Parts: sequence; structure tokens; C-alpha cells
Amino acid sequence: MFKEELIKEMKNYFGDDQRRIEHALQVTNYAERLIKLYQGDDINPEVIIYSAILHDIGIHQAEKKYNSPAGKYQEIEGPPIAKEILTSFDINKELIEEICQIIGHHHSPGTIKTTNFKLLYDADWLVNLPEEYGLENQKKPLAEVIDKIYLSDVAKSLAKSLFIKSFS
Repeated sequence: MFKEELIKEMKNYFGDDQRRIEHALQVTNYAERLIKLYQGDDINPEVIIYSAILHDIGIHQAEKKYNSPAGKYQEIEGPPIAKEILTSFDINKELIEEICQIIGHHHSPGTIKTTNFKLLYDADWLVNLPEEYGLENQKKPLAEVIDKIYLSDVAKSLAKSLFIKSFS
């Protein structure tokens, strides 16, 4: 596995943008937790971890090109950058394609139905939920929000254990 080398490349790409680096590392940590908790053999940990490290790699290009970090622009700009980074490693071409597909849809749940995608998507939301939903002032019951956002049962369970105790 090329996890540490890929993290180094991601850090080099983001440069001084500590916020993006920290976000990618947090998503990667949650992805690894979800992989450990997941009960099934239909996942590829490499695909999930590499996707987590690089999932927002297109954000700077999106900001330059579209003057916006919006998810739809990250999905356009991220895959070519990720592919360039990944091809510098000895990674199977099919894995690179799957990783790029995940990065190209990581703000669009439902397009890709694989468990690899679901766990990456959910890891990103485990990081984003507290800031996106202002959990302290949440109007809807938090369990409902969690059930609606997360795609995998393992992430729903983890999110409830992390957030319902903290913000209820």
C-alpha cells in the first residue's frame, strides 16, 4: 500500500493549505475506522483509503477555474489530478479508474453504488456533519439527519455513537 507516499503527494499538492490537508487526513482516519468496522468482503481498502486521501484534490483547480469550491466543480477537476498523482505509483490501472470515479462523484450519492464509494462518502460526512449541520442548534432529531445522510449502516451506527451523545 502507498498510503504514506500518497499523503506526502497530497500535502505537496495542497502546499500551505492546512485546512484541506487536515480535512483529507480526518476523512482518511474515518475511512480506516469504517473499513475496520465493516462486516463484508465487498470492499477494497486501498481504493477507499486512496480515495479518502485525494477526494478533494480538485478543490484548488475548481476555485481557480470556476471561482468556487462547490462539489460539482471538484468532481470535474479532481479526477484528472488524482489520476496524474496515482499513475506515478505502481497501482493497478483498474484501481486508479475506480478511485477517479469515486472522486468524480464524491458529492453525488447514488450515482455509484459500490460499498467502496459508500464508505468514502460516509467518511467525508463524518468530518463534515458537525460543521454543515450546526448540530448544537439542529431542528430535526439528529438520528433522522444521520439516517438520511449516511449510505452505509456501519457509518450510521458510528455517527450516532459520535454525535448523538455529543450534541443531544
